Amino acid sequence: MSDLTKLTVVQRKAINKSYKICVVGAGHVGLVSAACFSELGHKVICVDNDRKKINLLKKKTLPFYEPGLDAIVIKNINKGNLVFSSTLEQGIQKSDLIFIVVGTPPLPDGSADLTAIENVAMAIANNLNSYKLIIEKSTVPVQTGSKVKETICRYRKNTTEFDIASNPEFLREGKAIYDFFHPDRIIVGVEHKRAEKILRSLYSSIKAPMVVTDISTAELIKHASNSFLATKISFINAVAHICDLSGANVKEVALGMGLDKRIGKSFLEAGLGYGGFCFPKDLEAFIYISKKLGYNFNLLKEAETINEEQRKYFIEKIKEHLWVLKNKKIAVLGLSFKPDTDDMRFAPSIDIVNFLLKEGAYLKLYDPQANAEAKKVFMNKKIKFSRNAYDAVRKCDCVCFLTEWGEFRNLDFSKLKKSMRYPLIADGRNMFDKKHIETLGFKYIGIGT
Repeated sequence: MSDLTKLTVVQRKAINKSYKICVVGAGHVGLVSAACFSELGHKVICVDNDRKKINLLKKKTLPFYEPGLDAIVIKNINKGNLVFSSTLEQGIQKSDLIFIVVGTPPLPDGSADLTAIENVAMAIANNLNSYKLIIEKSTVPVQTGSKVKETICRYRKNTTEFDIASNPEFLREGKAIYDFFHPDRIIVGVEHKRAEKILRSLYSSIKAPMVVTDISTAELIKHASNSFLATKISFINAVAHICDLSGANVKEVALGMGLDKRIGKSFLEAGLGYGGFCFPKDLEAFIYISKKLGYNFNLLKEAETINEEQRKYFIEKIKEHLWVLKNKKIAVLGLSFKPDTDDMRFAPSIDIVNFLLKEGAYLKLYDPQANAEAKKVFMNKKIKFSRNAYDAVRKCDCVCFLTEWGEFRNLDFSKLKKSMRYPLIADGRNMFDKKHIETLGFKYIGIGT
């Protein structure tokens, strides 16, 4: 059954009650959440202070790429279930449930900038005209919920009742629609049964185990989950170094490990390390939170170090083959931090490209979706953006695969080889079989293979 077919099955399930929902924030998580709640039959107003973004959405144009999201947004705008606004006051006053899904970017010391969270709490306090259930969906440090409650109580103009809840998101970019409707679990942190009852009703049409706990525990589950997954990635990358030194194969090591049900195969793929906005930010935030509470989480610090060193290791492996990188022409295929997204935030490609530029190489870049975003990140005379993979590799000394896009697996490698000056493949994601690639006449660099 395809993802779209499964989605249709979900749509047929009747919801217990239709809620009026305000989603504050139209970023990746906010927009997906708003669209999916409206798909379930709720009336949703999605608010963001970025007027340019809101104007685009009103015109049914998405500000970022997420497979399947455009169809759901357009459908529910047309049905009247989903509207967009830059007026937060209106969204608060007209809604029963308010989801806070604003950015919590990292500060230099690793802590999260909670300014936007406080601003929303203040706005709610000033516009509390009836009972509201206020739900944190942004990734926030443990004990943030108590601060939100404290802020609203301090500044509200009346004694209107409200509840605070935590409902952390676990949406993967590129698969966010599927993850919303088919989550592994739904985490709900509440103080009162009233809030629990509403959230159980809200998610009643989604078949998944619901973990109901207190707010602080729910907040901590998100940071603990992402930090564990990041650590798992760093562990297999450390093992990949041992494989390179010993002649073992990390893919087979990971297979043997992953078949153990206690370990599992997910996130045991050696490569350039984790990227994106969530893992680096959440790991650093969890380190900061732990330190603030009086515990030095050295395991997470080491996971972070391994991840940073992995990109340098990849460059060193290329240098071993090409010797001097100055004036070499290198193609970089894949710029987004993962496939099926145009998100460049904390993408491994940023470090790789900057390392290669520092060595004096000339670069030709291509990504199926992220070229436009990458042009905002990379502005260097030694960089050229290409229309496709074949254009990028022409007369190059090396081609680096940094994101495992499906279209790269289906390239004509004989055509690739003929157009390159030197047939070297640096596979930063272990996408290809080394023996097969070498039989095609390429030199091959992998991670632990």
